[in-house]
Amino acid sequence: MSRFPRPSGASVTRSVALAALMLSTTAAACSGDKAQAGATPAPVASARTPTYTYEVVRSYPHDIGSFTEGLLFHDGRLFESTGQPNASYIREVDLQTGRAIRQRDLKGIDRMTDSGYFGEGIVITGDNIIQLTWRAEVAFIYDWKTFEPKGQFTYQGEGWAFTSNGDSLIMSNGSSAIVYRDPKTFAITRTITVTDHDVPVSKINELEWVKGEIYANVWETNQIVRIDPATGKVLGWIDLSDILSREDRTGKEDVLNGIAYDAKADRLFVTGKFWPKMFEIKLKQRS
Repeated sequence: MSRFPRPSGASVTRSVALAALMLSTTAAACSGDKAQAGATPAPVASARTPTYTYEVVRSYPHDIGSFTEGLLFHDGRLFESTGQPNASYIREVDLQTGRAIRQRDLKGIDRMTDSGYFGEGIVITGDNIIQLTWRAEVAFIYDWKTFEPKGQFTYQGEGWAFTSNGDSLIMSNGSSAIVYRDPKTFAITRTITVTDHDVPVSKINELEWVKGEIYANVWETNQIVRIDPATGKVLGWIDLSDILSREDRTGKEDVLNGIAYDAKADRLFVTGKFWPKMFEIKLKQRS
Protein backbone atom coordinates (compact mmCIF):
# COMPACT_ATOMS: atom_id res chain seq x y z
CA MET A 1 0.00 0.00 0.00
CA SER A 2 1.11 3.53 -0.71
CA ARG A 3 0.69 7.03 0.72
CA PHE A 4 -0.10 8.20 -2.80
CA PRO A 5 -3.66 8.58 -4.14
CA ARG A 6 -5.22 5.58 -5.78
CA PRO A 7 -7.23 5.57 -9.04
CA SER A 8 -10.38 7.68 -9.19
CA GLY A 9 -13.44 6.08 -7.61
CA ALA A 10 -11.42 3.66 -5.49
CA SER A 11 -12.19 5.56 -2.34
CA VAL A 12 -15.89 4.74 -2.66
CA THR A 13 -15.26 1.03 -2.60
CA ARG A 14 -12.81 1.42 0.29
CA SER A 15 -15.51 2.84 2.59
CA VAL A 16 -16.18 0.46 5.46
CA ALA A 17 -19.38 0.84 7.45
CA LEU A 18 -19.24 0.19 11.16
CA ALA A 19 -21.77 -2.61 10.79
CA ALA A 20 -19.33 -4.34 8.53
CA LEU A 21 -16.59 -3.81 11.09
CA MET A 22 -18.70 -5.62 13.66
CA LEU A 23 -19.36 -8.56 11.36
CA SER A 24 -16.11 -8.73 9.45
CA THR A 25 -12.67 -9.70 10.65
CA THR A 26 -10.81 -7.00 8.77
CA ALA A 27 -10.42 -3.28 8.80
CA ALA A 28 -7.71 -1.25 7.19
CA ALA A 29 -6.75 2.39 7.84
CA CYS A 30 -6.57 6.24 6.06
CA SER A 31 -5.53 6.70 2.36
CA GLY A 32 -2.73 8.17 0.48
CA ASP A 33 -0.69 6.91 3.47
CA LYS A 34 1.92 4.26 3.67
CA ALA A 35 1.85 0.65 4.82
CA GLN A 36 3.63 -0.35 8.01
CA ALA A 37 5.63 -3.55 7.63
CA GLY A 38 4.19 -6.37 9.69
CA ALA A 39 1.17 -4.35 10.79
CA THR A 40 -1.73 -6.35 12.18
CA PRO A 41 -5.14 -5.71 10.57
CA ALA A 42 -7.49 -3.61 12.66
CA PRO A 43 -9.84 -5.82 14.70
CA VAL A 44 -13.58 -6.16 14.68
CA ALA A 45 -15.37 -3.49 16.69
CA SER A 46 -16.94 -5.60 19.41
CA ALA A 47 -20.64 -5.27 20.17
CA ARG A 48 -19.54 -4.36 23.69
CA THR A 49 -17.53 -1.42 22.43
CA PRO A 50 -19.68 1.74 22.21
CA THR A 51 -20.34 2.87 18.65
CA TYR A 52 -21.35 6.29 17.38
CA THR A 53 -22.82 7.88 14.30
CA TYR A 54 -22.85 11.60 13.58
CA GLU A 55 -24.94 14.64 12.90
CA VAL A 56 -23.58 17.27 10.52
CA VAL A 57 -23.91 20.65 12.20
CA ARG A 58 -22.46 22.60 9.30
CA SER A 59 -20.25 22.10 6.26
CA TYR A 60 -17.46 24.37 5.04
CA PRO A 61 -15.43 24.58 1.81
CA HIS A 62 -12.20 22.58 1.74
CA ASP A 63 -9.40 22.95 -0.79
CA ILE A 64 -9.84 20.07 -3.19
CA GLY A 65 -6.12 20.19 -3.90
CA SER A 66 -5.18 19.42 -0.29
CA PHE A 67 -4.03 15.87 0.41
CA THR A 68 -4.79 16.29 4.10
CA GLU A 69 -2.43 14.72 6.62
CA GLY A 70 -2.91 16.92 9.69
CA LEU A 71 -5.62 19.26 10.94
CA LEU A 72 -5.85 21.30 14.15
CA PHE A 73 -7.25 24.37 15.85
CA HIS A 74 -5.02 26.64 17.90
CA ASP A 75 -5.84 30.04 19.37
CA GLY A 76 -9.06 30.06 17.37
CA ARG A 77 -7.22 29.45 14.10
CA LEU A 78 -7.35 26.44 11.78
CA PHE A 79 -4.13 24.82 10.54
CA GLU A 80 -3.63 22.05 7.98
CA SER A 81 -0.72 20.01 6.65
CA THR A 82 -0.59 17.97 3.45
CA GLY A 83 1.43 15.17 1.92
CA GLN A 84 2.95 14.10 -1.43
CA PRO A 85 6.42 14.95 -2.74
CA ASN A 86 6.76 18.55 -3.94
CA ALA A 87 3.18 19.27 -2.89
CA SER A 88 3.49 19.23 0.91
CA TYR A 89 2.91 22.29 3.05
CA ILE A 90 1.56 23.71 6.27
CA ARG A 91 -0.99 26.48 6.08
CA GLU A 92 -3.36 28.55 8.14
CA VAL A 93 -6.82 28.17 6.65
CA ASP A 94 -9.84 30.46 6.56
CA LEU A 95 -12.59 28.17 7.82
CA GLN A 96 -15.34 30.06 6.02
CA THR A 97 -13.76 29.92 2.57
CA GLY A 98 -11.28 27.02 2.77
CA ARG A 99 -8.59 29.29 1.37
CA ALA A 100 -5.04 29.64 2.65
CA ILE A 101 -4.33 32.70 4.79
CA ARG A 102 -0.63 31.86 4.71
CA GLN A 103 1.39 28.85 3.69
CA ARG A 104 4.83 27.32 4.12
CA ASP A 105 5.85 24.79 1.48
CA LEU A 106 7.90 21.82 2.60
CA LYS A 107 11.07 22.08 0.54
CA GLY A 108 14.11 19.87 0.27
CA ILE A 109 14.99 16.33 -0.79
CA ASP A 110 14.19 13.20 1.18
CA ARG A 111 17.42 11.16 1.22
CA MET A 112 15.36 7.96 1.64
CA THR A 113 13.48 8.42 -1.63
CA ASP A 114 15.60 10.99 -3.51
CA SER A 115 12.43 13.01 -4.07
CA GLY A 116 10.69 15.89 -2.35
CA TYR A 117 9.70 15.48 1.30
CA PHE A 118 6.34 13.86 1.95
CA GLY A 119 4.68 15.91 4.69
CA GLU A 120 2.63 14.36 7.46
CA GLY A 121 0.86 15.44 10.65
CA ILE A 122 1.38 18.68 12.58
CA VAL A 123 1.26 19.74 16.21
CA ILE A 124 1.61 23.11 17.94
CA THR A 125 3.55 23.22 21.19
CA GLY A 126 4.65 26.45 22.83
CA ASP A 127 5.78 28.83 20.08
CA ASN A 128 6.40 26.01 17.61
CA ILE A 129 4.47 24.19 14.94
CA ILE A 130 6.13 20.87 14.06
CA GLN A 131 5.53 18.89 10.88
CA LEU A 132 6.36 15.21 10.53
CA THR A 133 7.56 13.53 7.35
CA TRP A 134 6.65 10.05 6.17
CA ARG A 135 9.91 8.17 5.69
CA ALA A 136 12.57 10.87 5.92
CA GLU A 137 12.80 10.46 9.72
CA VAL A 138 12.84 14.21 10.27
CA ALA A 139 10.35 16.66 11.78
CA PHE A 140 10.57 20.32 10.84
CA ILE A 141 10.06 23.06 13.42
CA TYR A 142 8.60 26.48 12.60
CA ASP A 143 7.31 29.46 14.52
CA TRP A 144 3.56 28.87 14.52
CA LYS A 145 2.74 32.57 14.12
CA THR A 146 5.10 33.29 11.20
CA PHE A 147 6.02 29.85 9.78
CA GLU A 148 9.67 30.88 9.94
CA PRO A 149 11.96 27.81 10.28
CA LYS A 150 13.51 27.18 13.69
CA GLY A 151 15.14 23.75 13.43
CA GLN A 152 14.34 20.08 13.23
CA PHE A 153 14.09 16.83 15.17
CA THR A 154 15.08 13.37 13.96
CA TYR A 155 13.42 10.06 14.79
CA GLN A 156 13.47 6.44 13.68
CA GLY A 157 10.78 4.88 11.52
CA GLU A 158 7.80 6.40 9.80
CA GLY A 159 5.91 9.51 10.86
CA TRP A 160 2.15 9.64 10.33
CA ALA A 161 0.32 11.93 12.73
CA PHE A 162 0.62 14.23 15.72
CA THR A 163 -1.34 15.68 18.60
CA SER A 164 -0.60 16.90 22.13
CA ASN A 165 -2.13 16.59 25.57
CA GLY A 166 -0.47 19.83 26.65
CA ASP A 167 2.49 18.08 28.26
CA SER A 168 3.67 15.56 25.67
CA LEU A 169 3.69 15.24 21.92
CA ILE A 170 1.69 12.20 20.84
CA MET A 171 2.67 10.52 17.57
CA SER A 172 1.49 7.66 15.36
CA ASN A 173 3.53 5.69 12.81
CA GLY A 174 0.87 3.60 11.06
CA SER A 175 1.06 0.63 13.41
CA SER A 176 -1.00 0.00 16.57
CA ALA A 177 1.56 1.94 18.62
CA ILE A 178 1.16 5.51 19.83
CA VAL A 179 4.32 7.17 21.11
CA TYR A 180 4.62 9.99 23.65
CA ARG A 181 7.57 12.35 23.12
CA ASP A 182 9.16 15.14 25.10
CA PRO A 183 8.29 18.42 23.31
CA LYS A 184 11.75 19.89 24.00
CA THR A 185 13.98 16.94 23.14
CA PHE A 186 11.67 14.73 21.04
CA ALA A 187 12.79 11.77 23.13
CA ILE A 188 10.29 8.94 23.59
CA THR A 189 8.87 8.94 27.11
CA ARG A 190 6.28 6.15 26.79
CA THR A 191 4.43 3.99 24.28
CA ILE A 192 0.91 2.58 24.31
CA THR A 193 -0.66 -0.04 22.05
CA VAL A 194 -4.17 0.59 20.72
CA THR A 195 -6.35 -2.45 21.39
CA ASP A 196 -10.03 -3.32 21.19
CA HIS A 197 -10.69 -6.14 23.66
CA ASP A 198 -7.00 -7.04 23.62
CA VAL A 199 -6.79 -7.17 19.81
CA PRO A 200 -4.35 -4.59 18.37
CA VAL A 201 -5.83 -1.96 16.07
CA SER A 202 -3.27 -1.15 13.39
CA LYS A 203 -2.84 1.69 10.89
CA ILE A 204 -3.63 4.39 13.44
CA ASN A 205 -3.26 7.68 11.58
CA GLU A 206 -4.36 11.31 12.08
CA LEU A 207 -4.67 12.10 15.80
CA GLU A 208 -6.56 14.67 17.86
CA TRP A 209 -6.77 15.28 21.60
CA VAL A 210 -10.47 15.63 22.47
CA LYS A 211 -11.67 16.08 26.05
CA GLY A 212 -9.02 13.82 27.55
CA GLU A 213 -9.21 11.16 24.82
CA ILE A 214 -7.23 10.51 21.67
CA TYR A 215 -9.33 10.41 18.50
CA ALA A 216 -7.67 8.70 15.53
CA ASN A 217 -8.51 8.05 11.91
CA VAL A 218 -8.04 4.42 10.89
CA TRP A 219 -6.48 4.27 7.45
CA GLU A 220 -8.72 3.31 4.53
CA THR A 221 -11.88 3.21 6.59
CA ASN A 222 -14.61 5.69 7.42
CA GLN A 223 -13.96 5.07 11.10
CA ILE A 224 -12.54 7.20 13.87
CA VAL A 225 -11.48 5.35 17.01
CA ARG A 226 -11.65 6.85 20.50
CA ILE A 227 -8.67 5.81 22.61
CA ASP A 228 -7.89 5.86 26.32
CA PRO A 229 -4.57 7.76 26.39
CA ALA A 230 -3.40 5.96 29.53
CA THR A 231 -3.99 2.37 28.42
CA GLY A 232 -4.49 2.44 24.64
CA LYS A 233 -7.85 0.67 25.02
CA VAL A 234 -10.55 1.55 22.52
CA LEU A 235 -13.36 3.51 24.15
CA GLY A 236 -15.58 3.71 21.08
CA TRP A 237 -15.87 3.64 17.29
CA ILE A 238 -17.28 6.55 15.29
CA ASP A 239 -18.82 5.58 11.95
CA LEU A 240 -18.61 8.40 9.39
CA SER A 241 -19.87 6.40 6.42
CA ASP A 242 -21.46 8.52 3.69
CA ILE A 243 -20.56 11.83 5.34
CA LEU A 244 -19.30 12.91 1.92
CA SER A 245 -22.42 12.57 -0.19
CA ARG A 246 -22.49 11.24 -3.72
CA GLU A 247 -23.33 14.75 -4.92
CA ASP A 248 -20.17 16.10 -3.26
CA ARG A 249 -17.87 13.49 -4.74
CA THR A 250 -15.63 14.53 -7.61
CA GLY A 251 -14.12 11.17 -8.49
CA LYS A 252 -10.72 12.43 -7.32
CA GLU A 253 -11.33 12.42 -3.58
CA ASP A 254 -9.43 10.00 -1.41
CA VAL A 255 -10.18 8.68 2.07
CA LEU A 256 -11.38 10.26 5.27
CA ASN A 257 -8.45 11.87 7.10
CA GLY A 258 -8.30 14.94 9.29
CA ILE A 259 -9.72 15.62 12.76
CA ALA A 260 -9.69 19.02 14.45
CA TYR A 261 -11.20 19.94 17.80
CA ASP A 262 -11.93 23.57 18.68
CA ALA A 263 -11.79 23.34 22.46
CA LYS A 264 -12.87 26.94 23.05
CA ALA A 265 -16.12 26.50 21.15
CA ASP A 266 -16.46 22.72 21.70
CA ARG A 267 -16.61 21.99 17.98
CA LEU A 268 -15.38 18.84 16.20
CA PHE A 269 -14.37 18.94 12.54
CA VAL A 270 -13.50 16.21 10.03
CA THR A 271 -12.44 16.13 6.39
CA GLY A 272 -10.58 13.96 3.90
CA LYS A 273 -7.85 13.95 1.29
CA PHE A 274 -8.86 15.98 -1.78
CA TRP A 275 -12.31 16.48 -0.27
CA PRO A 276 -14.33 19.56 -1.32
CA LYS A 277 -15.84 19.96 2.13
CA MET A 278 -15.00 20.00 5.82
CA PHE A 279 -17.71 19.05 8.31
CA GLU A 280 -18.52 20.17 11.83
CA ILE A 281 -20.18 17.19 13.50
CA LYS A 282 -21.80 16.09 16.72
CA LEU A 283 -21.63 12.49 17.85
CA LYS A 284 -24.69 10.32 18.37
CA GLN A 285 -24.27 7.09 20.34
CA ARG A 286 -25.61 4.04 18.56
CA SER A 287 -24.96 1.29 21.10
